[in-house]
Amino acid sequence: MTRAGPRTIVVAGGGIGGIVTANRLRRRLGREHRVVLVDRNPHFTFAASLLWVMTGTRTAARITRPLSRLERRGIEVLIGDITAIDPTTRTVTVEGRELRADHLVVALGAQWATDRIPGLAEHGHTFATPEGAPRLADELQRIDQGRITVLTAAPLYKCPAAPYEAALLIDALLRRRHRRERVEVVVRSAEAAPMPVAGAAVSAAVVEMLAGRDIDYQPSRQVTALAPGRIDFTDGSEAGELVVYMPPIAAPAAVANSPLAGNDGWIHPDPVTMATAFDEVYAIGDTAHIVLGIGKPLPRAGVFAHAQAEVVADTIVARIAGRPAPGGFDGHGACFIESGHGRAAWGSGNFYADPAPTIALHPPARRWHWGKVAFEQDVLRRWL
Repeated sequence: MTRAGPRTIVVAGGGIGGIVTANRLRRRLGREHRVVLVDRNPHFTFAASLLWVMTGTRTAARITRPLSRLERRGIEVLIGDITAIDPTTRTVTVEGRELRADHLVVALGAQWATDRIPGLAEHGHTFATPEGAPRLADELQRIDQGRITVLTAAPLYKCPAAPYEAALLIDALLRRRHRRERVEVVVRSAEAAPMPVAGAAVSAAVVEMLAGRDIDYQPSRQVTALAPGRIDFTDGSEAGELVVYMPPIAAPAAVANSPLAGNDGWIHPDPVTMATAFDEVYAIGDTAHIVLGIGKPLPRAGVFAHAQAEVVADTIVARIAGRPAPGGFDGHGACFIESGHGRAAWGSGNFYADPAPTIALHPPARRWHWGKVAFEQDVLRRWL
């Protein structure tokens, strides 16, 4: 440790990993210690519910909370763009202001990289942002005929289930509106299979769910450009009246340009402790690139950021108290796959299992849908 006495813990990032870390630290540390959360966005949005904003069963406002709410819990909130990170001195630069930490948690997530695909942002619609989901909802209400194409714009993206959920939920919405017979729904994925990290059985189950709803699915289709009414792939072009995409991602510039980053721009922390090569600097959530035994990265999903946040917060508390760290991240995770009509599938298992992740997928049922609703409410009430 650099010094005794009161400590300053800086949490860089106000997504699910950041808010869980800050809350858990504040609850377990005395008030002599500072907990500071920094984010460029003054609001937290529960991203998993943006699919429901897309279908009109939620508004963006309903799943959004101001980060300033954390201040009444004793967490300092600083809103501003983090332009630089010096892990050696544990200093973050926030719009020219330097903030020094005794313990630094980097939870900056991933940034959208739509500019990698010409025309993607201009001619497509995404459900993955608080701005895009309501606009897409309006388009879905207006469409009366033609084709809706759901794209994964690159093999690496947030939330592996999301594009497949989007296709199933759009299908269900069209059926409720009695428009499905006039509107085709297709999926074009840059991946070789849906949710491939979860294993062949889960991939096959998702393909079966799509087929059961007459959703044409084609894997290994990498989009290269969008134009009005047209989608260009590496292997040809096809019509695309309404294109719905899951954006590509990249490491935030402050991370990619720091000594924390590997050659790929991401941080590669210890997969159990989430510690980096720098003393008292940790990385969690989408910023962390953890390669599994099968050679694929751990999925970027809120459930993992949540679990990693608890591990890191408990480690920091133990370090300040002079005790051994209580445990580590074990690679267990789960996700809901919304299928529409008030049902969802549920997958869970150990992504750190050797030689490959062991994931079980339960078929769509109402209880799993209500499980996701309960999870949404728990996050918004418990952490904000």
